[in-house]
Amino acid sequence: MLYYLIPEGYEPFMALAGILAAFAATVAATAKLQGILPRDGGREYAFAGNLSAGKPRGAGIIFVLVFTAAAFLFVPVDEELVIYLILLVICMMTGFLDDASKIPWGEYKKGFLDLCVAALVAMNYLRHNDSAVNLAFADVRIVIPRALFALLTVILVWGSVNVTNCADGVDGLSGTLGIVTVMTIGTLYKVLGTEGYFPYLTQLFAVCILGYLWFNATPSRLMMGDAGSRSMGLFISIAILKTGSPFLYIPAALVLILDGGLGLVKVFLLRFFKIRILKNIRTPLHDHVRKVWKWSNEQTVFRYAIIQIILSAALVYGLKLG
Repeated sequence: MLYYLIPEGYEPFMALAGILAAFAATVAATAKLQGILPRDGGREYAFAGNLSAGKPRGAGIIFVLVFTAAAFLFVPVDEELVIYLILLVICMMTGFLDDASKIPWGEYKKGFLDLCVAALVAMNYLRHNDSAVNLAFADVRIVIPRALFALLTVILVWGSVNVTNCADGVDGLSGTLGIVTVMTIGTLYKVLGTEGYFPYLTQLFAVCILGYLWFNATPSRLMMGDAGSRSMGLFISIAILKTGSPFLYIPAALVLILDGGLGLVKVFLLRFFKIRILKNIRTPLHDHVRKVWKWSNEQTVFRYAIIQIILSAALVYGLKLG
């Protein structure tokens, strides 16, 4: 690991080198390897889903592996981080295998695998951290029973993985929102005074997504697939956990939550309780705004990003005032 080889005082130069190397490696690897990625067959139920047919998908395998390598090279890794990185790769691989499969994996199978990963995240977190939660705006710290904390963590991780996955349906959308959310969390570390290597990890992860977006901006040449979207959701959930204020996930990722989460709630209520909600609203919401409100792909990405940036700015400013 390069971090341990640099002389004392040169850490800022190593941090800069890590950022530049992660971006350059993602761009170079994506350009070189996109030809061997599986091809998308089009999404039957998505608005204009046929336009994605034939494009390479599963590009998340590239930026996740580059991020993992960069973390090992440029961050002072410890046991907790190693386990998180392993789980990130596992989550990525389950998504990639689904991307590459001729017969898509069923929802229950993917949901169960996500649940297993979420449980392991909760176990790893509680092994290395306490079960206290900071209510940032109220400046209150409460200790939650470990069993309840583990359950809430599983819900957070599983939900983050799946709402981020559901938001992946427009060129550049989930990646752009992912970057805004990850950088928001990185800023929260500074505002909340959280120490450690996670603030730098958020920057590394963001530049790896930027390397992917170099090819995914409209009109896209490839797609991250489940390999990328599920991993991105997993990283976001771990990053917000490490702030010590996990409830800040809601404002920091609100656009992702609404865009992908409403569809999950809609399907859950209909399938298990025969309750039909949002009858006149297409989900994910990015399909609704494109089909009903006639937003273009570019308008959808920019307007969603603008909304989340405003929410994030209000969140950070509100915490500073508090």
